[in-house]
Amino acid sequence: MAILVDAAIWRWRGRRWAHLVSDADYAELHDFAARLGLRREWFQGDHYDVPAHVRERALALGAQEVGARELVLRLRAAGLRRPARQHGLMGHASAFKRGSRPDDSAG
Repeated sequence: MAILVDAAIWRWRGRRWAHLVSDADYAELHDFAARLGLRREWFQGDHYDVPAHVRERALALGAQEVGARELVLRLRAAGLRRPARQHGLMGHASAFKRGSRPDDSAG
């Protein structure tokens, strides 16, 4: 089982973002996210949105780079994919509030 990250192609607030997921379980994902310095409140229901510089750190820590299609297929196969309407959030990367997002100085 693995931590997966897609390409940082999703634009929001002047940045490019990627999705960080686990194809095993949410506990594995939350543990990995904590190693990256991500706060649990940033969890988007089945993934974390991460800016490009955090994505690079995730890859350095062992995350597997996959395409967006494969990421979704593996989430579904693991039974971990949740429809967007179940996330209860207002938009892509919306949990990153000004002043509380990952360290900008790293990228």
